[in-house]
Amino acid sequence: MATLVGVATSAAADPVAQDVPPTIAIIIDDMGHNLHEGERLANLDQPLTLAFLPYRRHTDPLARLAHSRSKEIMLHIPMANTRNFSLGPGGLTPDMDESATTITLRRALQSIPYVQGVNNHMGSLLTQQLKPMDWVMKELYRYPVYFVDSRTIASSVAGDVATAYQIPTMTRDVFLDHEQTEEFVDRQFKELIRQAKENGSAIGIGHPHTVTVDYLEKHLPLLDEQGIAIATVSGLWAIRNNNQKMFAEGEKQTIRPAFAKKD
Repeated sequence: MATLVGVATSAAADPVAQDVPPTIAIIIDDMGHNLHEGERLANLDQPLTLAFLPYRRHTDPLARLAHSRSKEIMLHIPMANTRNFSLGPGGLTPDMDESATTITLRRALQSIPYVQGVNNHMGSLLTQQLKPMDWVMKELYRYPVYFVDSRTIASSVAGDVATAYQIPTMTRDVFLDHEQTEEFVDRQFKELIRQAKENGSAIGIGHPHTVTVDYLEKHLPLLDEQGIAIATVSGLWAIRNNNQKMFAEGEKQTIRPAFAKKD
């Protein structure tokens, strides 16, 4: 299986010269609610990236299990959306000032063991707003974490603000399963591969739905024969950036774990 874990070992200083295959990264959002599907995802052989909601019942043990199985761990931070869907604990909303935004985000980061990155949960409202995104990225800049813009709305400024803060940043290319049928997931997965072949790499986002996990169990082992590699998000970033390290030694503050609240 052509897998690239963490910093991609198959990419040298010049990925093109080394003939790196088209590479996908798959982020699974909304981790922490569903223990059974979460365990299945953690136990897959491939280097998935799992994005955990803060303070959910199974977030802490699943993140620890996933880390022990060589998965990459992200914070899936809830952000206000245009439809007023409930955010649950740890959510960021437009009525928060800078202090409240910073403290809420910091505590959420501290609640996720082995966290290496952040992406937004929902956020179609908040990610359009420059001031809250500035506060978010000002806090994230302190730590050795990357940011993936889930792009729940085309007019998101989150990625641009992250880039302005020199935070390692990438953007979601394909949602895999916003319709929960095998036919839809298959079509989206093939689109993810098509984009990776066209552009060299692509990022897909899915969720711990049974149909999605069933599909990944079946189809991820077949990637090698298709000439497609799979990497963690940080591995994909390394491929796109000539295998350089995201952060210099001692450049960022360590995220100090804190006791997580239960919902």
